[in-house]
Amino acid sequence: MQTVLIAEDVEVVYPNGARALHPTRLSIEAGQFVVLLGASGAGKSTLLRALNGLVQPSAGRVVVPGLGSLEQPRLLHTHRRRTGMVFQQHHLIGRLSVLANVLMGRLGHYRSLSTLLPWSRADKERALAALERVDLLEHALRRADELSGGQQQRVGIARALVQQPRLLLADEPVASLDPATAERVLSLLHAICKADGLTAVVSLHQVPFARRFADRIVGLAAGRVLFDGAPAELSEPVLNALYGVATAVQSDHAIPTPASVRPPLSYVTEVPS
Repeated sequence: MQTVLIAEDVEVVYPNGARALHPTRLSIEAGQFVVLLGASGAGKSTLLRALNGLVQPSAGRVVVPGLGSLEQPRLLHTHRRRTGMVFQQHHLIGRLSVLANVLMGRLGHYRSLSTLLPWSRADKERALAALERVDLLEHALRRADELSGGQQQRVGIARALVQQPRLLLADEPVASLDPATAERVLSLLHAICKADGLTAVVSLHQVPFARRFADRIVGLAAGRVLFDGAPAELSEPVLNALYGVATAVQSDHAIPTPASVRPPLSYVTEVPS
C-alpha cells in the first residue's frame, strides 16, 4: 500500500515550555480512514496540525513521499494545496453566502492577483457539485451564519472537497454537534472519503465513532502514541490508558507497546527537480 504522509520523530514544544507532542513516528497510507483518538489535551490536534504545517514541529519533520520534507516553504505550499482541512469551529465567513464560502477552497489554486478576479464558471460548478454531495445545494445562496451547526460543518466539508485534495485532515469535526447530527456528519464524511478513495486523518474523542468508522486508530495520551492498530484491537486496558488512568502515561514503559504498533519505516523521499 502506498504511503502518502510520514511523521519522522515529530515533536512539538510550545514557547511556554509545554510539550504538546513527544517524538512521534507515524505513516499514513493511501485510502485509509485514520482516527486519532484520545481525551482532550492528548495531542491529537497538535499532531494533526503538524501534518499540515499549521503547527511547526520543534524537532523532527513531516515528509510527503515523492515531494519531500515540509520544512521547505515551496513544498509546504504544494502540500497544503493538495490537503483539505475541516475544523471543529467551521471557520466560515458568516456574512458571505454558502457558495462563496465553499469557493474559498479554490484559493490555493490561484496566484495572489488572480484572487481579485471573479470566480471562473468551472470553479462555480465544482463548488455547486461539492454542495450537492453534502446535501446543501438548495442553500447555496443563503448566508452561512443562517445555517445550523451541522449544516455549517457540511459547508466546511464541501469547502475541503472543492480543493480536489489527495488528503483530508479533520480536527474534531463533530465535537460541537449533538450526537445525532455528529453521526450524520461523520457518516457523510466517511462515505465521501471511501467513494473517492480519499485518504483521511480525523481526530475524535468519541470511542464508538472511532470503532465504527476507522480503518485504523492511533490512540494518544499526554502527547504520546500508546496505540496504533485496527478498531478490533482497541482493548479495555488500552482505553483505560487513553482515558481512565492518569498515571499510565507518566512513563514511557508504563504500558506495554501494542503488537499492532508498526516497526520503523523505510522509504525513499526525493524532491522533484
